[in-house]
Amino acid sequence: MSKSGRNRGLWHRAGAAVVAVVLAGTAALTHTGVANAAPKNQLAAEIQPLLDAITATGVPGSYAQVRRDGKTFTGASGVAFVETGAPARADSRHRIGSVTKTFVSTTVLQLVGERRLSLDTSVDRLLPRFDLDPKITVRQLLNHTSGIGNYTAALDTYAELEEWRTRTFTPDELVRLGQSFPDTGAPGEVFSYSNTNYVLAGLIIEKVTGNDAEKEINRRIIRPLGLRDTYFPGRDPQIRGPHAGAYVAWPDEQTGEITLRDFSVYNMTWAWTAGEMISTTADLNTFYRALITGKLLKPAQQKALMETVPWDPAQPDALRYGLGIYALQLPCGTFWGHDGGVIGQVTQVLTSLDGRTQLAFGMNFGINFYPDPAMQEAFNNLIVSGLCGPQSGGDQLRTAGGAEIPLLPGAVRLNN
Repeated sequence: MSKSGRNRGLWHRAGAAVVAVVLAGTAALTHTGVANAAPKNQLAAEIQPLLDAITATGVPGSYAQVRRDGKTFTGASGVAFVETGAPARADSRHRIGSVTKTFVSTTVLQLVGERRLSLDTSVDRLLPRFDLDPKITVRQLLNHTSGIGNYTAALDTYAELEEWRTRTFTPDELVRLGQSFPDTGAPGEVFSYSNTNYVLAGLIIEKVTGNDAEKEINRRIIRPLGLRDTYFPGRDPQIRGPHAGAYVAWPDEQTGEITLRDFSVYNMTWAWTAGEMISTTADLNTFYRALITGKLLKPAQQKALMETVPWDPAQPDALRYGLGIYALQLPCGTFWGHDGGVIGQVTQVLTSLDGRTQLAFGMNFGINFYPDPAMQEAFNNLIVSGLCGPQSGGDQLRTAGGAEIPLLPGAVRLNN
């Protein structure tokens, strides 16, 4: 069996059994752990039950900030830590996974706007030590059409999940690991999500600026926007400040019994500029509003940011990927954002083009299988109803052409 085949088998065989066990194990905690039991305004009255519905499917805890119609709801449901029953907090710092990519692409586009780089520059010319196909461009890294293999496809056993917890990777090691997998197509030929692309993008930031990529992102984005809870942890395995656990459904090799294992203490160097960052729902909404409304990029680069390719050619209008950001078609219009899935934590951020309607969501549970229908429906309802209003629902995704595409495409597969 191929490596990708082993990966699918490992995670999919947990499936509905995992959800059932998690439901049984956390049901009592879910209701007592709701942080906003008495909504204070109409938006809270709408969103809080949607969050509670997610925890009711077996997710230990979740938190969200929704901005709509001039109002803001920030709330949580369930528990931060199953072991203690501590309630989930709306201000939880959270591993945002691939949402990091939007920060990275914004930094690259700023460098393009400063004429220090071109989107059409050959990556091989910038980073010759990797001997890449000279046809691969910076643009193709950012929109995942480079054809370079995805290094996180190597994370395909429970043993490796544990090993990577304490292992420190260098960016070069991650790129070499990605190159050990077959190319997914010729440069520019087809969209194929690869974390290797964004490690290379981080190295390009360092090549062009002479500074650490993390410092450039902090200087250009985090500090100017006042994102006080957003940072790269580097080798520090802890999440500093208020945070939740990061639970994975873990099967016993002998009995098959499934329990929850907390991976919130984890060395995230394996993700670097592809997915290492920590943030909060409030900080993420602030960042995406600034980005989408043109406050971080010059007009030419803003246009390039939103030039998209289809995620799935069979449904070309449902979900389209730009440069480190995607456009998702919902019943009430197009929303821009990204999702992130790391070991035990999931994030989703979506923003309207005018920046007035936003949703940032996180949960402390994640594993590499598509959730059961109840869990997927709860996600759909939160995102669609949260952004489009109470008259909308997850079932209306069908009318938008996106019913077959999970709203969290990267959050439920470890190789994203």
